[in-house]
Amino acid sequence: MALIHRTTMTPTKLELLTEWLPKQSWYVGDAGTPELVKAGGFRLDDPEGAVGIEFTVVVDAAGREPVAYLVPMSYRGTALEGAPGKALIGTAEHGVLGTRWVYDGVHDPVVTAQLRALLRGEAVPQHQSESDTPDPTVTVHGTAPDDGFDVHVNRVLRPTEAGQRPSGHLVAGWTWPNGTAARGVLAAVEPR
Repeated sequence: MALIHRTTMTPTKLELLTEWLPKQSWYVGDAGTPELVKAGGFRLDDPEGAVGIEFTVVVDAAGREPVAYLVPMSYRGTALEGAPGKALIGTAEHGVLGTRWVYDGVHDPVVTAQLRALLRGEAVPQHQSESDTPDPTVTVHGTAPDDGFDVHVNRVLRPTEAGQRPSGHLVAGWTWPNGTAARGVLAAVEPR
């Protein structure tokens, strides 16, 4: 199980995302600089124990209406070979582990493999800030096939319940800046 260190990270995750998020094609904010607040998320374990995997939900409160975004992130001790330039969110100094390369998880094979395992029921979502603690609020509805499917990650989150979907999908919650709780589909299986 992943060990959560109680330490510093410079720049912080929110600082890294504040610079990176507005450059993404799926960013819908209209303000020059987003005002990001941590709103939710969970972790997955890397079976090899080398890559940190975190699914972070941030809310941009800069516009007229807040917007929730999902950013799967990987934390690595070295650069990810072969990753496109847009995949790197940034580097940060971790108080215990040293320099971390922080990547957009949709471009990291360890993250995508573990997300697929979660959708097949072969991985357990972990609490975002507690070591060795499953997060029962993160649920998978339906079953993903063993092969022949892709996973679509919803970057801009909409509060909805799981609904009737024919394929496997991942549902989790987040909190709006006013304290209201929301749940929605974070990722879903799509046929190739």
